[in-house]
Amino acid sequence: MCKHVLNAQVSIRAPCCKQWYDCAECHAEAQSHRLAKTTEMAFICKKCKKAFRKDMTSYEESDEFCPHCDNHYVIEAKTPQAVVGVEGEDARIDSRMLKDDRVRQDPKQSIFTQDDDDFSDLLG
Repeated sequence: MCKHVLNAQVSIRAPCCKQWYDCAECHAEAQSHRLAKTTEMAFICKKCKKAFRKDMTSYEESDEFCPHCDNHYVIEAKTPQAVVGVEGEDARIDSRMLKDDRVRQDPKQSIFTQDDDDFSDLLG
């Protein structure tokens, strides 16, 4: 599983060492040599698990799909983003991690609610 491209649809065979990687960064981390360039690339589709080759000199829009299962493997890459948040269970099940910001207020006083102290002030 690639940690650089979260939605990688194919694995690519590196022509230099004949090993399979999900992206060029994965190859760079695992090997001490540079990734060799080639005009014919070998892929394995992660959906149907079948291998296929593509000639990169005559690459067309129709070549963006797996020839076996029609999986669209040329898509915009989703890369990991740093997120600050709280990890926990579903709040609908366990809400102990949620903070209630409401403040309990005293009931409002009005002219119609009188205390016993108010009567003693009037009577003197």
